[in-house]
Amino acid sequence: MRRMAVLSAVSNLSEVPTNKPERCHPLKGKMRGQYAVDLKHPYRLVFFPDHNPLPETKEGQLDLSRITGIKILSVEDYH
Repeated sequence: MRRMAVLSAVSNLSEVPTNKPERCHPLKGKMRGQYAVDLKHPYRLVFFPDHNPLPETKEGQLDLSRITGIKILSVEDYH
């Protein structure tokens, strides 16, 4: 519930802390394009930006400051 409160309180994805306890981070490999925040170890709340098209910077990177919506996919231990 704490992570949901943090996600609800921010105006965009760049405002979600990348340090613990939230530790918002992009995922790799088969989960590329998805993000996660830490829950009680080893669980993560997995989500992806809910934008079509995805907002990008001039350099072609995902512009986290323009991500204002997410879609939650799961709570899981993907390790």
